[in-house]
Formats: sequence, C-alpha cells, structure tokens
Amino acid sequence: MTNTLVTKDGAPRQTSQEVERLRRRYAIRHVLARCGVYGAAVLASLVCALPFLWSAVSAFKQNRDLYNPESSPFLFNEPATPDHVRFLFSDTPFLTFVVNTLLVGALVVVLTLALALPAAYSLARLNRPWGTPMGIAIFLVYLVPPSLLFLSLTRVVVALGLEDTIWSMVVVYPTITVPVSVWLLIGFLKAVPKDVEEQAMVDGYSRLGAFGRAVLPLVFPGIVAVVVFSFTLTASEFVYALAFVSASPEMVVSTGVPTQLIRGDVFFWQSLQAATVTMAVPIAFLFNLFLDRFVTGFTMGAVKT
Repeated sequence: MTNTLVTKDGAPRQTSQEVERLRRRYAIRHVLARCGVYGAAVLASLVCALPFLWSAVSAFKQNRDLYNPESSPFLFNEPATPDHVRFLFSDTPFLTFVVNTLLVGALVVVLTLALALPAAYSLARLNRPWGTPMGIAIFLVYLVPPSLLFLSLTRVVVALGLEDTIWSMVVVYPTITVPVSVWLLIGFLKAVPKDVEEQAMVDGYSRLGAFGRAVLPLVFPGIVAVVVFSFTLTASEFVYALAFVSASPEMVVSTGVPTQLIRGDVFFWQSLQAATVTMAVPIAFLFNLFLDRFVTGFTMGAVKT
C-alpha cells in the first residue's frame, strides 16, 4: 500500500514527477499551438501572394508558353524573355501614367488633409447639437455611387475649363476622399483628451497653435491612415478618370494601361501583368511600412466614433 501526500485540507498533493510531466505536456501543447498559428499565417500569406507570383511569372513568359493549356502558370516552361516588360516601358507612355498618378495622388492627399483635419476637429471639439448628425451626413456622401455623380461633376469640370487635364481629377477626387477621412479623424480626435490642448492654451498658444503643436502629433496614426487611404483610392479609381480625361498624356495608370495594352480583342497580357506588378509592389511595400499606424488609425476611429 502506497502513501499518498495530502494537503492540509485533505486534497491530494502532486508529486514532483507529476508536476514535471504536466509542465512537459503544457509546453508541447504551447509549441503545437504556436506552430499551428504560424502555419496558418504562412498558408494565408502564400494564398495572398499567389496572384502576385503568377503576375510576375506571366510578365516574363513567351507567348507560346502563356497560351499553352498544359503549361504550369507558376513556372517557366519556355525560356523567360524580358521583351514584354521592355515593350511596356519603351513603346507605351507607362512612365507618364505613373508620374501623373503620383502627382494626382500627392495633390489629392494634400487637399484631403487640408479639408478633413479642420472639419473633423470642429465636429469633434465644438459641442453643438448638430455635430453628430453632420458627421453622419458627411460620411453618407461617400456612399453615393460615382456613377450617379460624374454627370453633374462633369458640368463643374467643364465650367472650370479643366476637361482632359489631370487637374480635373485633383478637383473631383476629394469629393470621395474627404467624407470618409473626416469620419475617420473625428473618432481619432475624440480619443485625445481635451486637457491636452487646454494645457497648451494655458501655456500661451492659441487654439490653432495648440492644435498644431499638441494635437497633431497625437493623431499622427490617423493622418497616416488618411494618407494611405486617399492615395490608394485615388490610384485605383476608374470611373472619374475615364470620364474626365481622354488625352493619353494626361491619363493615369488606371485608365492609361488598359487603353494602351488592350486594343480591340488583342490583349498584351504579359505587359499588363508587368504593369500590375510594377504598381502593386511599391504600394504594398509602403503600406506594410506604415501598417501599424494604419491599423491603429482605423481601429481608434472605429471604437471612438
């Protein structure tokens, strides 16, 4: 008959061997759980990366390799060729489209911040009964489909004499970036205590100075979210860019690439894929560079609004 160790209240006490065995069991379970999480993350990353891998491989494929149904889409069954990438950069105004896209995106971001920051600050700080309904109304403007607005906005563009120029897009795009940016920044500004700017004004700053010196550094993640959102929305927008600009030297990537590389029923498929990778990879890199601040900006705006 074996002796069982008990505690003062009569419960059985675990021996050192049992404790060690439980520790090993929990350690194994912890390692398996971590492996499962990392395995799922790697699998999800591969699934997300497959379209980019397919585009990158297709950009360097020969025609007979691309159109052979027995060839693997992720492998070079024939020797790779840079001819289609060279065609994109040398025989089409692709670089002009890229420059136009960057210029329009930068100007729209500046206009969006110049309009959205004061509007969001006013709605978040000024205690007025119409503040919340006004914020909701501004956000609802973003939900209006562009197909319902481009006819009336065309009249505005023509009245300003901006048809067939990139300035037409600079004027029109803030109508879709400012509303959601204001809504996002309202939630983020509400997360900043009013004591911060009140203390700054006690120290001698005006309200504008307190906003610039004390509040803006604290809402920097929200500003990054607005910059990323506005630029990506501008770079991918198609309806307004197609409606307002028909001159090739003034086109952006979203309309210029299809115009130059889709001619009737002829698709320059490898060059299209090369253009996709060329534009997507830098944007994805910058997005990941500021991912933490971007996520912080959106989540703070979501829970505080």
